[in-house]
Amino acid sequence: LEQDLRSDPPCHPRACAIQNCLTKNGYDEAKCAQFVDALYECCQAFYERNGDNAATVSCPKPNLLRLKMEQRKRGVR
Repeated sequence: LEQDLRSDPPCHPRACAIQNCLTKNGYDEAKCAQFVDALYECCQAFYERNGDNAATVSCPKPNLLRLKMEQRKRGVR
């Protein structure tokens, strides 16, 4: 996590991992859920560390991130 937070842009390796997974799996998002979860984990840590006004192209905006994470907890993908 620390290494991905220090990347430029932050969390970018995790966003790339999603793209690689989707490409390898015919864009079947269900097969890449763990990579999406990993990106959201990184993004959450990024905003916790830098505040909601921080920005990185690899992450959704903080409010959308929180919504998406809540949906995933409830099983909505």
